[in-house]
Amino acid sequence: MPPVLVVQRSRRPPPASPTMGGRKVCIVGSGNWGSAIAKIVGNNAAKLEQFDTTVNMWVFEEEVSGKKLTEIINMQHENVKYLPGHKLPPNVVAVPDLLKASAGADILIFVVPHQFIGKLCEQLKDHVKKETIGVSLIKGVDEGPEGLKLISHVIHEWLGIEMSVLMGANIANEVAEEKFCETTIGCKNLEHGQILKELMQTCNFRITVVPEADTVEICGALKNVVAVGAGFCDGLSFGDNTKAAVIRLGLMEMITFAKLFCKGPVTSATFLESCGIADLITTCYGGRNRRVAEAFARTGKSIEQLEKEMLNGQKLQGPQTAAELNHILKQKNLVEKGKDGLRQAASGLRVQGLLRLHDASDRLRGLSLQRQSLPLLPAPKSPEAA
Repeated sequence: MPPVLVVQRSRRPPPASPTMGGRKVCIVGSGNWGSAIAKIVGNNAAKLEQFDTTVNMWVFEEEVSGKKLTEIINMQHENVKYLPGHKLPPNVVAVPDLLKASAGADILIFVVPHQFIGKLCEQLKDHVKKETIGVSLIKGVDEGPEGLKLISHVIHEWLGIEMSVLMGANIANEVAEEKFCETTIGCKNLEHGQILKELMQTCNFRITVVPEADTVEICGALKNVVAVGAGFCDGLSFGDNTKAAVIRLGLMEMITFAKLFCKGPVTSATFLESCGIADLITTCYGGRNRRVAEAFARTGKSIEQLEKEMLNGQKLQGPQTAAELNHILKQKNLVEKGKDGLRQAASGLRVQGLLRLHDASDRLRGLSLQRQSLPLLPAPKSPEAA
């Protein structure tokens, strides 16, 4: 079992910016999850002396009802588009300019769709202190010419800062409502783990710190792909038994994938943390990837259209990650690995391609697959015939 870092609140790291009263924090992103985290971070920064009171939150500027979103957030202390109904602390300041928001930051919290991280890092390059602590809440992977890269590694390569990750069974609205949940920080630097835990833990948002950062991040990326398969099961009325099989087989493939691609140690105990099985279950039953995948199977509408209708235009991570994983696995001739077991589990349902983690991307690549092309259950037998 990987060692668990226990942090005593009485042993607080000294402030890094004495002139400002503590470490300056910037949240890069302001969507549903970013705004929920901003609520926690803002409240903690306001009362903990090791952090600067003001928390900057970079907001991609857009108009809502004829007003700039940043102005609405700063006046009403609410992200009315992506986290309506939840007040943000007044010390959380929305800033539309990325460089101004991150200027002098000692801690950068990245929480944007993974497909945009490259462009953001390109803007931040040479404008971030080398001693800055970075933590990624981004769930996805990057597909480059060298194959798979974790998002935290991409950020590190661009900015040269040490990165940690935070992943867990954390539906944003429930976190904002302060309902109890757990989460996992993957952090190779124990001192940084202490700092991040102090910044983000509350009585209802409990954090465990483990050293297997890459495994924690892989869990966060792959669970969205499994959730797409779970949503297909719901949309095609395959039932709870089939959905449970998809989740179990998906977890097994997550473990296999992590052992194939992670350079560091991969222990099964990490998959028992909130970042693993807990996040997988939550996402497959309550996450937006599952909800949109269900609607996709039922309506035949494109993923892009459903994102606009159901998510206010926010991007799903599951379909994009599935496509990237599919390409990476094909490059390494690993597409057929372990396929027989899943085919056996899916026998009689004719959904092998839907349930395979990497084959799901083939169904989603065009983002306009119609319902009639999806496999359907055979007509049920009568009780007498059974």
